[in-house]
Amino acid sequence: MAEAKLIIASKNYGSWSLRGWLLAKMAGLDFSEEIIPSDDPMMRAELLLLAPSYLIPCLVHNGLRVWDALAIGEYLNEIRPKAGLLPKDRAERARCRSICAEMHQGFSALRSSMPMNIRARHPGYRPHAGARADIERITSIWRDCLDRSKGPYLFGELTMADAMYAPVVTRFITWDVKLDAACAAYARHILDWPAMAEWIEAARKEPEEVPEFEAEF
Repeated sequence: MAEAKLIIASKNYGSWSLRGWLLAKMAGLDFSEEIIPSDDPMMRAELLLLAPSYLIPCLVHNGLRVWDALAIGEYLNEIRPKAGLLPKDRAERARCRSICAEMHQGFSALRSSMPMNIRARHPGYRPHAGARADIERITSIWRDCLDRSKGPYLFGELTMADAMYAPVVTRFITWDVKLDAACAAYARHILDWPAMAEWIEAARKEPEEVPEFEAEF
C-alpha cells in the first residue's frame, strides 16, 4: 500500500495538479493517484478558474490533508528535507520561495488566455498585451535565475521552483511562444526531466476533453 495519496485533476489540463505531482516525485514520496474526472462540477470550476478557492491537488499523508501545490511543496520540504526541494543557502531559499509565490499568485492574463493543454498546438498564436507582459516577466525570472546558477535548472539543481514553472513550459509549446536561447535550453531540460516526460505521456493518452480548452482563446 502506498505511503500517501495525491488527488489530482486532468493530466492534460491540470497545471496545479502537475505542480503537486512533480513535487511529490521530487520528494521521493511513495504515493497513489486519485484523478477526479473533469466533468465533476468542482473540478470543472477549478480548471476554468471559476472556483472561489482551489482544493486540488490534495496530498493525503499520515492522516493529514494538504491542499494547494505551494503548501504541498512546503510540507514535503519539512518531511523530506534531504530531497532538495528548496536550496541549501538561506538567501537562495528566500529567492526560490519568492519566485514560487509569484507564480502562485500572479500571471492571471497568461492563465486565462493561454490555458494548459498539453495535446493542443496553436501555431502562430499572438498573445494579447497582458499575456505578453506575463511572458516577459516569466522569461526574465528564468534568465536571472539561470545567469546566477549557471543552470541547467533555475537554482542549478531541481527545486520547487522548477516544479512551479514546469506547466508554463507546456503552455509555451501549446501557444507557440518563441524563446531566447537560454530560456529555450531551460525548457528542453524541463521536458527531458523523466517525471515531466512521464506526465506528458499520460496526458497525451487521456481520453477526456474540456471543450472550453480546445478552442483558441
